[in-house]
This record gives sequence, structure tokens and C-alpha cells, in this order.
Amino acid sequence: MWLTDKQRKRISPADEKASGIPLPTRMVSNGEYMPLPQTADQARVENGILAAADEQGRKLGLDRRSFLRSTAGLATSFFVMNKVFGGDVFSVAHAETTDPAAAAERASRFADQYIVDMQLHFVRDDYEWNGILDLGNYARKWNADIGEITFDNFKFDNFMKEVYFDSDTKIGLISAAPSDHGPNVIMNNDGLADARNFVNKASGSRRMLSHTVIAPGQPGWLEEIDRAIEVLKPDSWKGYTLGDPFDNSQYPWRLDDEKLMYPAYERMVKAGIRNVCIHKGLLPEDYENVITHWRHAMVDDVGPAARDWPELNFIIYHSGFRPLLTSPDPLLAQFEKEGRIDWVSDLADIPEQYGVSNVYAELGTTFGSCAVTHPRLAAALMGVLIRGMGEDHIIWGTDSVWYGSPQWQIEAMRRIEIPEDMRKAHGFAELGAADGSVKSAIFAGNATRVYGLEDLARPDAAWKTDALSSVKAEYVASGATPSNNFYGFIAKAGGQG
Repeated sequence: MWLTDKQRKRISPADEKASGIPLPTRMVSNGEYMPLPQTADQARVENGILAAADEQGRKLGLDRRSFLRSTAGLATSFFVMNKVFGGDVFSVAHAETTDPAAAAERASRFADQYIVDMQLHFVRDDYEWNGILDLGNYARKWNADIGEITFDNFKFDNFMKEVYFDSDTKIGLISAAPSDHGPNVIMNNDGLADARNFVNKASGSRRMLSHTVIAPGQPGWLEEIDRAIEVLKPDSWKGYTLGDPFDNSQYPWRLDDEKLMYPAYERMVKAGIRNVCIHKGLLPEDYENVITHWRHAMVDDVGPAARDWPELNFIIYHSGFRPLLTSPDPLLAQFEKEGRIDWVSDLADIPEQYGVSNVYAELGTTFGSCAVTHPRLAAALMGVLIRGMGEDHIIWGTDSVWYGSPQWQIEAMRRIEIPEDMRKAHGFAELGAADGSVKSAIFAGNATRVYGLEDLARPDAAWKTDALSSVKAEYVASGATPSNNFYGFIAKAGGQG
């Protein structure tokens, strides 16, 4: 975790503050930045959702938690967010909040939507969830040869349940991070490849992709790329220009460092593994004083590298978003005045500035954190990215399982619309329907094209009838019960962000 000892005393695990609400009502951090304390508006959202759940649940004969686990509970959450933040950023029919059948009908309409999540992680290593042993029983239904399931077999805890069973995600890519000291903080490269191979073999189809994490400057890093190409066969590469994201790294680097990086790019092009995913932005509190090389998190090195290496795709994770440091208000005010969002707009300028078409924006953490701190900022974010990069250059990712099941983020994207006044003032186009051309491209179409997954987008794709699909159908039929938990970190009550 990239926080000071003082900051760590001001946070607690999000799952210890579970309220049963299906989306976060305060910022949840993945450990790479200090979460904001709950804002006054977020507190109003939380109280409003709980009150609505009590009222509607009582009418339906459901207790609060049961109502919040229903599709009507999720719809109610977005309905209350609209009331608190003003406007109709999220599309919600009132009937969805009062009639479980109406909510269920809408959910079933989109249940088969093709969604590819290109940023997933396993839950932190110190979290132990006994339910993983139950997932082992599911896994044995996919593959009778798996054998006994223990915590050592599964390092992604309840990852499968939250992502593949309790959300509409169909395909996912698992990622990790480099470390200056020893193996990757979350999972080493062999572990990523093994998890991918295990899930795909057990499912009987291609359900999971994986990264190989690169660590430029560290001893033997080019040899590790060679080994990955030969042995691990990753679907793409993942790098942090800051180096180790959980320490003040000895190994920061730049994408446009010809001496350091261009030999690696040559290897990637030759191997045909041409998607380079790069963590940018998402800095901790007081980053200018905490991180000596914080400028490496900016996106000013992306354009030159993309121009020099048109054979590669540079997928910028978190869209370069420099996170909310005190509240969403300053960033929203900046946008309303200038039409810009720090570092995100810099990324969106790159295609025109450098004449390139091989730079992509990934939405993990950025979209979700904006959506729950101020939906209007989330709408502005989408407008800025699409206006500058095009709807065909935005990649869906959620950074789950830090934020629990991705389903609330999926629903937020399905329902969000850029307000009319914002569209007129800044020349933004509508996002359109949940299954319209723009959101379908973001949810899956762009990743499908960039990763060459066309076979997975076919009407007769193997994953639609694989073992995992069958087990999920059984799970849903038996009365699926989402946990509504979140597994990152939140600010303690009374703490300052």
C-alpha cells in the first residue's frame, strides 16, 4: 500500500463498514491513494438509500439487506443519487425502485450483454474469505480433475463469485503491479498466467486474459520479457512508470526513454504481443511531497512513444486521472470553467497533438470513483475522453475486486448520460442507450478489436455455453445472493482526506 504510516492510521478495510448498499457511498481506495472521507452529499445518499430500502422493503415483505441485494435495490441507489446530486445523470424509471418485477425485467434484458473487463485484480493477500472453498466446489463442476481446493490454490479469494457470478462480466483480464523488492505485490507473472490457464481450462473456453508485468530498470527485466514471450505467453504487458506503486521506487521510467524502453518495444512487436498497458495518474494525497518522481505519473511521455511505435497500442490505465485530493468540487469547477480535467484532458489531447491513433484510455477506478463522488464529474470525464479520443478508443475496466462486484459500475455506465447543458456547453455527444453503439464499444467492442477477440464476440461464442456459464445459471436459479461488499480501504470516520 502506497500510503504513509500516518495515513494508514486513518483508513480501515471497506468490508468492515458494510451497510449492504450495492454501490459505495464513500470513496474506496485500492491502496494506491488516500480515500476521501465521506462527503455530506454521500452521507445524504447513504441515508436516503437506507430509508428507501426500509420503506420499500417493508411494503414488499423484505428486510433491508434483502431489498438492497435485489435489482430494485440497485435501481433505488441510482434513483437516490439523482435526487441528492441533482439532475438525471443516471437513467432510472421510478417503477424499478418499487416493483421488483420491473427491475428484474430490465436486468434480464441486459444479462447477456457482452462485457469485457480489462482491469481486474485479486483481493489483497491478507483478506481471508472462507467462501473461496465453496468456489472450489463450483470449480470441480467445471473440471473434475482439479482436486482439493485450498487457499493456496486460489489467491483470488472471492474473485470468481464477485466478478463472474455476481456481475454481467463475461471476459476479464487479471493484472498486478511491480515491486522493487521481490515478486509482485499482488501476484507474480507466473501466478497470473497460471490463474488464466486454470480458469480457461476449467471453463472450457477463453474467459480470462492476463498480463505480464514489466519492471524497466530492474536487474534482468528484459530477460523476464523474453521468458514471458517464450513461456508465459501473456495477452498484454502492464507497467507502472512510477515503478513500484507501493513504495518510493528506485526504478521510475518514461515511455519515451529510447535507450531503456525501445529495446523492449522491439521484443514486443516481434512477438506480436502489442498491447502495452500503463498505469498513469492515481496519485496519493500530498503526492508532490510524498513521491520524489511523481511527474512520471503524468502522460507527457505517451505521445512521443506512441508516435515512434505505431505498431504498439498504448492503453493508459485510469485514463491518467490525478485523483480527488480533497473533494470533487475543485475538479468539477475546473471543468465547468475550462472544459478540462487535470491529466485526463492531457491524455485526450494526444491523438490530435501527435497525429496518432494507437493511444487508448482505460476507465478502472477513475469512472467508479467519479460516479460515487459526483455523477456530473463522471459525465464530464466521459465527455472529455470521447471528444478527444473517440468512442472507439475507450477501454472498459473496473479495478475490481477492490470495489466489490463490478456490477454497480456496469450499471452506472449503462445508466449514465451527459446532461444536456454540459453537451451544449462543451460540444459533447450523447452516450446513448445501455446497449447502444457508444456504450457497447466501451463495454467490449474496443477491447475485442484491440486484443483480437472477435471469436468471443460471435453469436455462437464458446463461453456462452461453457462450464462456467452452466454453473452461473445454476447459481442464479438457486437464488443468487450478491455480497454487496467492497474490499479496498475507506477513510475512518472523522478523518481528513
